[in-house]
Amino acid sequence: MDPSIHTATFGTGCFWCTEAMFLAVRGVSSVMPGYAGGHVENPTYEEVCGKKSGHAEVIQIEFDPSVVTYGDLLEMFWRSHDPTTLNRQGNDVGPQYRSAIFFHDEDQHQQAEASKAAAEAAKLWPDPIVTEIAPLTKFYPAEDYHQNYYARVGDRNPYCTFVVSPKVKKFKELFQEKLK
Repeated sequence: MDPSIHTATFGTGCFWCTEAMFLAVRGVSSVMPGYAGGHVENPTYEEVCGKKSGHAEVIQIEFDPSVVTYGDLLEMFWRSHDPTTLNRQGNDVGPQYRSAIFFHDEDQHQQAEASKAAAEAAKLWPDPIVTEIAPLTKFYPAEDYHQNYYARVGDRNPYCTFVVSPKVKKFKELFQEKLK
């Protein structure tokens, strides 16, 4: 693995949305949808959605910190979803949709905690932030059909039309200067 490439793991609800957003960020080399934070080895999408594994839908981002920093990604994380709703993002409900930052080392842990405190102090959201901040113990890539889903399927899927597309559009407007 290239030592100049770093990894971040975030849960912001549906990974189709977040994958599409972060793939557009300059300095991000890949985004892998998957599962983290649960107790079942090699969980399936059905187990995760069935609330049987304890996992969250997450994305694992590989990025070049000389182009986009972990702090930049954290700012995008806080503004790309609602971190105040426990186990929910919009109409997606369940622990698999929880807001979570799974840190890879102590530096990421400290940055995540500081960014959470800054987001709370800035009153980015009217309600308290409930985001889980925990060490990444294991990441499981999602099944192949989830990979690059929005780019492949787009508005042929009604969920993408009514949920993913508006979120991606808003993200691109907010972070225009950081995009590829």
